[in-house]
Amino acid sequence: WVDEILVIDGGSKDKTVSISKKYGARVVDYREGKDFSDRRNKGMREAKGDWILYLDTDERVTPSLRDEILEVIKIHEFEAFAIPRRNFVLGSELKHGGMWPDYQKRLFRRDKLRGWKGELHEEPQFEGRLGHFKNSMIHLKHDKISEMVEKTNLWSNIEAKLMHDAGHPKMNIPRFGSAIFREFWLRMIKQGAFLDGAVGIIYGLYQVYSKFVSYAKLWEMQMK
Repeated sequence: WVDEILVIDGGSKDKTVSISKKYGARVVDYREGKDFSDRRNKGMREAKGDWILYLDTDERVTPSLRDEILEVIKIHEFEAFAIPRRNFVLGSELKHGGMWPDYQKRLFRRDKLRGWKGELHEEPQFEGRLGHFKNSMIHLKHDKISEMVEKTNLWSNIEAKLMHDAGHPKMNIPRFGSAIFREFWLRMIKQGAFLDGAVGIIYGLYQVYSKFVSYAKLWEMQMK
């Protein structure tokens, strides 16, 4: 249903390239990509179609979303679209704790997309109006707790460096306590992560843990 499948490969060591080519994708080797925004910008430069749909490797387009995409691009009412995302963690769908509707800006008219910015939480820069889809995509977020911890160790390095480079105030006990309490209150109480049962509680506390690790690494940088 698409005119082109484009895969930006950052040096994968699994079967990503062979599987992608099997399904007719054009694979672009881009190991020099420095961050998520850089890779998305490479995809923007390589794409040939009038519209660009961005997907990560752990995301899936549902048949209903596919049909809606094919309809809305005929109308030309909007230049960009945000897609709601259903998040699955440890095999369960999470609907609380900030996990729904989790809109992601992913579909753009190529001539209106100006690029992506942000080393960790990349954001698209585009001209025109933003529409919102009714149908959602699937996000197979985490399968294992060990995988979650690995990603936190990687992402927290980037997040801590960004805060450090931005001149974040020196971390101390009150700031640690405030940051952790705010994250716990937001995820577990205000957004109701506990309503998703055991997995919701585990993931809500994991978000608190991730926030702590980022600030602890910031503290470590400030002490040097």
